[in-house]
Amino acid sequence: MGGAATALPEIISLGGKLRLAVRVTAMIALLLACVPLYYLYRLLRLANPWPRVFLGGIATIAGVEVTVSGERVRRGVFFVSNHVSWIDVPALAGASGSAFVAHDGLAAFPVLKWLCEMNDTVFVARHDRTSVTAQVAAVRTAILECSALTVFPEGTTSDGTGLLPFKSSLLSALDPVPEGVAVQPVLLDYGAEAADIAWVGEEPGLDNFKRILARSRPLRLSLRFLPPLTGEALRDRKTMAAAARAAVLAELARSCGV
Repeated sequence: MGGAATALPEIISLGGKLRLAVRVTAMIALLLACVPLYYLYRLLRLANPWPRVFLGGIATIAGVEVTVSGERVRRGVFFVSNHVSWIDVPALAGASGSAFVAHDGLAAFPVLKWLCEMNDTVFVARHDRTSVTAQVAAVRTAILECSALTVFPEGTTSDGTGLLPFKSSLLSALDPVPEGVAVQPVLLDYGAEAADIAWVGEEPGLDNFKRILARSRPLRLSLRFLPPLTGEALRDRKTMAAAARAAVLAELARSCGV
């Protein structure tokens, strides 16, 4: 389920249905090409680039044109990003090679779970208070093992024109911050197209997926890596959530000329 606003149903034109079919076919072909190579590299215990290649390719096939700015921390980084649509994941993964923290509801879909696991996704049960300690340990381990791990602390998608509150509980694994790990805010800015592609309200994820793939216009995404948090901002999870949100909100306001 998306964010708080209510998305109106959209009728896809004949041309849109054709673009949808072509793009889904291309995505399946990309998957079939990448999976054998992924398992070959895994068998040979080589650094595995294929999840990043696949996810970046998904974003490209979907018509996303990504422009990257800012200096990205290359290794040992926890990205704290805003969240607008499912397309955020392949776009950010393609640009950074990041793995993700995701809610365990995704694991209920076998194919989706399989794809997520290939990209080292860490599943967490947000409402299971009895396993918080184990979940925090799993996230901390993933931070140290992956070059990058991303969390969407809004906890859901927004309409892309503003930010929902950042839930500090989703940063529990960073309290305290593991040695050698940077916490870097990231802004995903879709500009004037944000409201059109945002996954909000009661819109099913499949409908949002189809709407984006049926588009004729390219989707321009400005992906901005903001300065990593330092000093007092890293004191605890609440200060990190507040500082990261302030940084992302300020950059979003700047891009809108506010």
